[in-house]
Amino acid sequence: MSPMTSDEIRQTYLEFFEERGHLRLPSSSLVPAEHDPSALFTVAGMHPLKPYFQGLETPPRQRVTTCQKTFRTVDIDIIGTTSRHLTFFEMLGNFSFGDYFKREAARFAWELSTQGYGFPADEIWITVFGGDDELGLGPDHDAIDAWLEIGVPRDRIVECPRSENFWQAGPTGPCGPCSELYLDRGLAFGKRNDLPGGDNERFLEYWNLVFMQFDQNPVNTLTPLPAKNIDTGLGLNRLASILQGKPSIFETDQFWPLIELGEEMSGRRYGQDYPTDRALRLLADHSRAMSFLIADGVVPSNEDRGYVLRRIMRRAIQQGRALELRPGFLRVYADRVTEIMGAEYLELHQQRESIQKWLEAEEESFGRTLEQGLKRLDDLIDQARRTGAEGIAASDAFLLHDTYGFPIDLTIELVAEQDLGVDEAGFEVLMEEQRDRARASAGRTVAGEELRERALALADDAGFATDFVGYETTDSETTIGAVERDNGRVLVKLVESPFYATGGGQVADSGYVECLGGDCRARVEDVVRLGNDQVIAVVPERGTIEVGERVHAHVDRAARHATECNHTATHLLHAALRRRLGNHVRQAGSYVGPDKLRFDFTHGKALTPEELSDIEDQVNRWILESQPVRALTTTLEEAKRLGAMALFGEKYGDVVRMVEVGDGSFSRELCGGTHVHNTAEIGLFKIVSEGSSAANMRRIEALTGPAGVELMRRHDRALSEAAGVLRVPPETVADAAAELRGRVRELEQAARRGAIKEAVDVDELAARAVELDGALLLVTEVQSLDGKALLDVADRLKNKLGDAAIVLGSTGENRVDLVASVAPGLVARGVRAGEIVKLAAAEVGGGGGGRDTLARAGGRDPSGLPRAFEVARAAIESALGGEHPPAG
Repeated sequence: MSPMTSDEIRQTYLEFFEERGHLRLPSSSLVPAEHDPSALFTVAGMHPLKPYFQGLETPPRQRVTTCQKTFRTVDIDIIGTTSRHLTFFEMLGNFSFGDYFKREAARFAWELSTQGYGFPADEIWITVFGGDDELGLGPDHDAIDAWLEIGVPRDRIVECPRSENFWQAGPTGPCGPCSELYLDRGLAFGKRNDLPGGDNERFLEYWNLVFMQFDQNPVNTLTPLPAKNIDTGLGLNRLASILQGKPSIFETDQFWPLIELGEEMSGRRYGQDYPTDRALRLLADHSRAMSFLIADGVVPSNEDRGYVLRRIMRRAIQQGRALELRPGFLRVYADRVTEIMGAEYLELHQQRESIQKWLEAEEESFGRTLEQGLKRLDDLIDQARRTGAEGIAASDAFLLHDTYGFPIDLTIELVAEQDLGVDEAGFEVLMEEQRDRARASAGRTVAGEELRERALALADDAGFATDFVGYETTDSETTIGAVERDNGRVLVKLVESPFYATGGGQVADSGYVECLGGDCRARVEDVVRLGNDQVIAVVPERGTIEVGERVHAHVDRAARHATECNHTATHLLHAALRRRLGNHVRQAGSYVGPDKLRFDFTHGKALTPEELSDIEDQVNRWILESQPVRALTTTLEEAKRLGAMALFGEKYGDVVRMVEVGDGSFSRELCGGTHVHNTAEIGLFKIVSEGSSAANMRRIEALTGPAGVELMRRHDRALSEAAGVLRVPPETVADAAAELRGRVRELEQAARRGAIKEAVDVDELAARAVELDGALLLVTEVQSLDGKALLDVADRLKNKLGDAAIVLGSTGENRVDLVASVAPGLVARGVRAGEIVKLAAAEVGGGGGGRDTLARAGGRDPSGLPRAFEVARAAIESALGGEHPPAG
């Protein structure tokens, strides 16, 4: 009988628990839902289910089972160095929300292990929590009894300390003991006295059962939870290595085709040497991770999850270069990942264009700087050896990171191969200084988080969920269910509410709450979303709001309608962008308010004026067509079948709200926001700006309706005024302005040449030239000039010196400019300006080039200018001292 495939292992697990009353939920995105903004990625099977464990949302069923995509960076530095560590993997899990507990969880795990997967009962060992004095807990006798009832001998149930068998998400919050299942691989892998939970290879842990039964608050103080929950995790890939009889995860059916692909492209063999094995394993793991991350909407950037993606992409690119793989290999790996896993994860097929685009772009862009960075790193290593240093300075590691895009772990790896180190602590100081500058410019505030915490506490105390009726009405008679007062701002919980709570990019409704008796009124300032619940923040205008009061809740209808126009317009904009630019375009964020809309999307370059015009025209055509807009409630499965776009990072249940425009053929999205009933209500769509919001991210801001009309009026007035000043018709303002700008530029250049003539003593510079083999050589620094000014000085020196080779350099803050000028007679002897300046630029962290007689370059490392001059001088001396082919 052939061993189980990974697909069969997954299916066996999910069907087993479905047969036992569990609802199978699809895997959530690797981008966590908005309920957990602190997390970059989904790191565990229970991660998407946290609102159910925390009581913020009602689970669709008390028993749930999933196979969850997960991505962890904790082991990223050792990926490839071992045969078992991964960044991306699948986690099987079964969960109970206040239903079954330890006995049933243990019985399910035992039955599936022995009957479903065929593990011999006498090879399974169990660990349980052995107690902890600090927590005031003894051994977990309930778990021990559960395993004994199943028939596990007591000597195969091992008590372990808190560090091994007590789970907690943080210093406070839900927690509890856990019990783990181990497979005994026999004495061939260890000693007779080895035990599970110890540091040995004999026992392999494959399943963890967490019994969430306490709330820890404060630290080390436990209170029993009213509802006890089960959270289990079984790593599919580790289980595959056991069931397929493979010594390594990388030899299982999901990974081996990727190892074989690396062998095929490199001409090397897995197992022939450690560097090859390490590179092939890293490429197999990272290709899976980057494919799934991009499919879930992450794109490479210099911040947050985009930086993590870029980091693994660049590690893979460097390892591919080490194996001498031909450019474009990342795309080949991604296609193989889709072949292996696309049947289970359709997003790999659906987002293939996007995956290919970002992999190709990153491989091309990093490939250009990789060679320069490696050369710079080689120089730093040589310098460290010459000076007897133990490694690379923090400032140099930061330069490699900031200028050449080297992740610090890549620098550490490459330096370690030369038996040197990196000042990691100093590097972190420099990085933190950079982060501080970024945080200061961002002006972040914790006020919003504090408001959410207060709202959450009020909702917990209230004990009921507010019924949102804002899709049907903007006015409601309701009752005040709970109140909290603090410094003039009052938090209120309504029994039912027409106010839309902030979410999905849409701002909260404004309006007011007024007592039916007329003796109190409060302005609604904010509406805080708490899963399926909400709390409103109000500012009293008269009287006092009390619990039990009957009130009128009024939404500001004008603001709501303006917001609805902007929200529907974002859907139309999204559709138009994908139609004009391609299906790689994905929403990456948005702001939808009554004043404007802002839409962030994935795209690697600025939009041309023609593209912007086409997109704006398409949106306005849909508006003029008076397309109906409908909001439907359907199943998630049906919405996916219809091709509805989902907001990545959002968590969806089995039943979803889908908004479609027209017949849905061009716009159909999962959305909980409010919308117009017909596109004609929008009136007008006008793009205000387009620019970069982050690496590989673009941002469009636009106006609709009266705001758009007023913008066009302002533009028209400005155009008329400009035409009057220039004394030309409005339609020729652009030409007249361009002509005027050209004249101003000519005057500025003339003024600059005059200033340079006054500031730079060309005769003094010319006197520094030295004679070399019948020619003049001048390599020198000129203070505080930019590249254009250097060109002007070089031109004047050329006229004064005649048959000469000239290299000039100038520095500014984090900037170096270089210019080389070579007389035609010296070009014939092999001295070429373009080659010289290119060699010199590499020493200052830059690049450039030009003609044989005149070339220009720049860089970002002023400290490298002396070395750049040395390299330039040596290249000229070498050319003049040898035989050379004629200039081409």
